[in-house]
Amino acid sequence: MARGRHHDSARTRADILRAAERIYSEAGLAGARTEAIAAAAGVNKALLYYYFKSKEGLYEAVVENYIREFMRRAREILTARGPATSVLLRYLSFHFDFIGAHPYYPRIFQRMMLEGDRTVEQIVREYSLPLSRMLLALVGRGMRSGEFRRLDRKHALLSIIGVTVHYFNAAPALRMISGQDPFSRPNLAKRKAEALKFIRYALFRDPDGVGR
Repeated sequence: MARGRHHDSARTRADILRAAERIYSEAGLAGARTEAIAAAAGVNKALLYYYFKSKEGLYEAVVENYIREFMRRAREILTARGPATSVLLRYLSFHFDFIGAHPYYPRIFQRMMLEGDRTVEQIVREYSLPLSRMLLALVGRGMRSGEFRRLDRKHALLSIIGVTVHYFNAAPALRMISGQDPFSRPNLAKRKAEALKFIRYALFRDPDGVGR
């Protein structure tokens, strides 16, 4: 019986987080209503406060849940041994797939940046800075080994991130322009292949020697 209750508790919490992802992405923290989140999750509103204490607590849990999961896997990839080219491609492939599987998060983070959300500073300090340092170290290693072209490391990293992330940030506009779903499997697969190819040919000295 206890195991059943635990399972239900975990499932209810997950249902609330999924519903909150969508609504926060559409309305932001200020515009989101706990009634709407509870209705979308199929639970009583009191359960939101039971699990997350407040609307702000739920919002932070949504963001933290995403960031922690992403960073755990990112660290595993970026600290692995192997050629810098292979490590970078594995990371970028994972990064693209992760965002593609969480379509609401690009909009949540865009809103956070535009609205000056206080959570942004915490995310940058605890997650973005360590991730940037690991990526800069990887790019520097690849340049020293001769695997990567000699470029400004910081600007190379900005370009790499832009090629990967911009597609998702621009998804609403792309949907209106093309009439297609940017998050459909065929479109994601095509964009991922083209993004990785672009980065290989822009950065790698031997773009045909890896990732094929």
